[in-house]
Amino acid sequence: MAGSEKRQRLKGYFVRCSAKELQEIDAKADAAGYTPPAFLRFAALGSAGARAKRKPPVDLVALRQLLGHLGKIGSNLNQIARALNAGGTPDIPELKTALTDYQKIRDAIFKLLGMNASNDHQGK
Repeated sequence: MAGSEKRQRLKGYFVRCSAKELQEIDAKADAAGYTPPAFLRFAALGSAGARAKRKPPVDLVALRQLLGHLGKIGSNLNQIARALNAGGTPDIPELKTALTDYQKIRDAIFKLLGMNASNDHQGK
């Protein structure tokens, strides 16, 4: 097992919780941006640990808005594809709208992930 010799957290506590208590712990951990074990270490010790990774909380309202925007882009792309398949030329305003909407959604996703959209994130 690669890396198992480097593990320092070899011991633990077993704590019995009700289903409601587990849901509460999970919800609080998610709101704080931690996994439940890291959250419990943070609550008990004041630190989640050096290797604990914070995860951004999910913003459901923002994700619903992104889905709406993706629907608009999909419609625009479908109209462009239909025009190309019929031998026509797609309306430039539709193409510009699709590209602009794509960039807005890309930037919003980067924001939700805590990333800077102005940097090049390809290949990372």
